[in-house]
Amino acid sequence: MEAELPGHSDAPPEDDHRPHRKGAKVADVRRYGQPPGLKDRRNEEHWAGRLYMRDVSPYFGWVALRLGFSPNQLTYMMMACGVLAGVAVSLPVDPLWTAVGGAVLIQLYLLLDCVDGEVARYLRQTSVAGVFLDRIGHYLSEISLLAGLGFMAQGGWENGGWVELGLLAALGAALIKAETDNVVVARAKSGLTADPSGGDRALRPRSTRIALARQAASMLRFHRIIGAVELSLLILAAAVLDTVLGNDDPVAVRVLTVAVAAVAVAQTLLHLVSILASRRLK
Repeated sequence: MEAELPGHSDAPPEDDHRPHRKGAKVADVRRYGQPPGLKDRRNEEHWAGRLYMRDVSPYFGWVALRLGFSPNQLTYMMMACGVLAGVAVSLPVDPLWTAVGGAVLIQLYLLLDCVDGEVARYLRQTSVAGVFLDRIGHYLSEISLLAGLGFMAQGGWENGGWVELGLLAALGAALIKAETDNVVVARAKSGLTADPSGGDRALRPRSTRIALARQAASMLRFHRIIGAVELSLLILAAAVLDTVLGNDDPVAVRVLTVAVAAVAVAQTLLHLVSILASRRLK
């Protein structure tokens, strides 16, 4: 969720009289850790952050400041929660409880994803390393959760077609993020700025048909089901449905596994075509 670059908060304004971390209050964390317009960053701020997590994260940011945690330590904790969520849903025990555990861990992951950036801004310690770790954390959480879903659909820690579908979805999720990140890499290696000129216009494919397809896919938001937060809630819903229906096999979980694998593969290809057809590499 956080994508801060260094240098933006190292030089405080003249009216910046923020207390030392030990003397900070929740209102101070909210003021200095959540700059104006933070919730309006539609392309960067997760809907759950705008809806509720940014309202509660300053309280935990205050605790983190008082306990002396650094931003990177909080990011490592975020990464751990994301990976453990995938491990939790894969456990060969009652799927309902593993789904609950995975959903709770992903909420902690989302909370820490908010808190690490807020603490970094409060302490004026934003860094390139922090951005890098944040991106790696997002990779790991989605890959782990999708792989865990495959084992959950398989019904245990054993090889099988459902595990392979989960791994296929995990590969797709990783490739989608790699495609996005490699736009910046390709531009940097070519001596260009990270963001192309033209704003949103540069992101739109030059082909009208591809642009319309991209817009339709964006409106339907199918791609969101492979995101960690959304997927954890869908896993929980599928596990509840299987429990209510008394299914001997995890039918709803398996339907979800097929759906996320199909979306991951389709989105990988569509995203690649969209990038190549846009002005992002010009």
